[in-house]
Amino acid sequence: MTTFDDREQGFERKFALDQEQDFRAHARRNRALGQWAAGLMGLEGPHLEEYAKAVVKSDFELPGEEDVFRKVFEDLKGSGVAVTESEVRMKMAELLAQARESVKAGK
Repeated sequence: MTTFDDREQGFERKFALDQEQDFRAHARRNRALGQWAAGLMGLEGPHLEEYAKAVVKSDFELPGEEDVFRKVFEDLKGSGVAVTESEVRMKMAELLAQARESVKAGK
């Protein structure tokens, strides 16, 4: 095996690790976003957790995060919560940053 092959395998492992961490961070963000939105809608206990799981599942509908945004924003509007698109997007960005830190820290 050559140095080039070793280097290539190293990059492949790093890429795979980065992808796994990104997936985990997005899943954590989606769960936290669901909990945040559920709290705004007045959901508690098992209903809060069910909603958080539904938000995580909504991420698998389409590529990207628009499906998650759309679900949460429309659900909030539908329950009469006065929230803007930018507030939801800012919360998504904030929670993603926290989730990435948590994943990197191994928590």
